[in-house]
Amino acid sequence: MDPVSNFIRSWKIPVGPWGKSFMDFIVNYFQWLFDALKVSLNFVVDWTTAGLLAIPPVLLALAIAGFAYWLQKSWKLALGVLIGLLFIINQGLWKETVQTLVLVVGATALSMAMGVPLGIWAAHKTRVWHVTQPILDLMQTMPTFVYLIPILILFGLGAAPALIVTIIFAMPAPVRMTYLGITSIPKPMIEAGEAFGATKRQLLWKVELPAAMPSIMAGLTQCIMLSLSMVVFATLIGAPSLGNPVFKALSNRNIPLGIEAGLAIVVLAIILDRMLAVKAGAKK
Repeated sequence: MDPVSNFIRSWKIPVGPWGKSFMDFIVNYFQWLFDALKVSLNFVVDWTTAGLLAIPPVLLALAIAGFAYWLQKSWKLALGVLIGLLFIINQGLWKETVQTLVLVVGATALSMAMGVPLGIWAAHKTRVWHVTQPILDLMQTMPTFVYLIPILILFGLGAAPALIVTIIFAMPAPVRMTYLGITSIPKPMIEAGEAFGATKRQLLWKVELPAAMPSIMAGLTQCIMLSLSMVVFATLIGAPSLGNPVFKALSNRNIPLGIEAGLAIVVLAIILDRMLAVKAGAKK
């Protein structure tokens, strides 16, 4: 290296040691909080998974297909959902699919519960958006392995850390789409509501949210797809999901198992996407 580069390097900023000191502080004083959160999340995930697995697979597949029909009123889609789930049962990957579905639904529900209110708040407060935007950029662009390490230190292995990592990865989508939906509402529509004497709460629930609903539903669909991809990847930290047979196939060069697990993931992704994509379209 040239002398200037060597000089710059000699004054290295100790970012790594600072980060380690911060993590040591968190572990020493707040580990009890993370342990309690881990136990709670594992309890909910484990019992939900056990309850769904106690139902005969064919009956649960029929129930999901019926739910798809109730959402979109499309017998063709319901039939496609049923065929896809029966294919997964046929491949012997039903348990892993249910585990994946529980994690995806849980992560999506928590991401939407936090992301939509945050997006509404940011849309009404410019200063909040200016603070939130770089944080969302960081959450979306930071390599997964970077925040897998601290999550693993704080929560260990299992479903709880996988759920938290998935929320970190997926939550920016509903925040951004909610913000976009609220800020894209035509001003005459807001002014009309104000002219009729609507309060801020009435404007939110009767004008802004209905107008922004297509964007919010698009954020929901994106959140589900992001959650599914991360849940599969989170197998590295012990997540019970379809990622297990995928990584087993990679480790053992088991091509048939890799194809079966990959197709199961694709089928599940298509089912979730179609079930909610039609719902989003119906809201327009």
